[in-house]
Amino acid sequence: MSVVISAPVAAQATSVTSTSAVDTTAGPPKPFTAYSNSARALRDSVVQLAKAQIGTRYRRGGQSPEKGFDCSGLVKYVMSALNLDLPRTARQQGAFGLAIARDTSRLLPGDVLTFGHGKKAVSHVAIYIGDGRYVHASTTAGKVVETRIDRPNSPLLRMWRGARRVFALDDTAAVPPSGSATTPANVSATLANKSGT
Repeated sequence: MSVVISAPVAAQATSVTSTSAVDTTAGPPKPFTAYSNSARALRDSVVQLAKAQIGTRYRRGGQSPEKGFDCSGLVKYVMSALNLDLPRTARQQGAFGLAIARDTSRLLPGDVLTFGHGKKAVSHVAIYIGDGRYVHASTTAGKVVETRIDRPNSPLLRMWRGARRVFALDDTAAVPPSGSATTPANVSATLANKSGT
């Protein structure tokens, strides 16, 4: 079952009070401007949360900054902070959401990248953060790192296979499984709690 979260839920909380993101000088706003701005804010939050974990140690089966992360534990942790309940394993996450072809021009921040050896199933996942870079829990580095997507191929590295889009840019997708809205205020509070401030 693929569930994709859209940003309109978050837009409900921000579109009423925030007009700075909508340009009113060029005529009436486009119908879904608030939704697009909210989706962008949600994706920015995914990037912030993922980058905040850089340096956290690698631990097989790890799912928290305190104990460490494995690749799927990192993805699950970041997405769950934004009320998106992803499956636990890389293989399961590699089947969640909308499939995106192996084309860097189609990637958006927050997409889940999938990796594997040869024709085997997905064995590694990461979070795309934009500009050809992604954050992942690396067994080789022994910690969460930021890596370029166009790195040279090596027999030690898993090959990039594609991506899964778990956040939609329109209002056609389901709401968060928990039924609660993700707002910029909630994300800020989550970031503050995670960083200990």
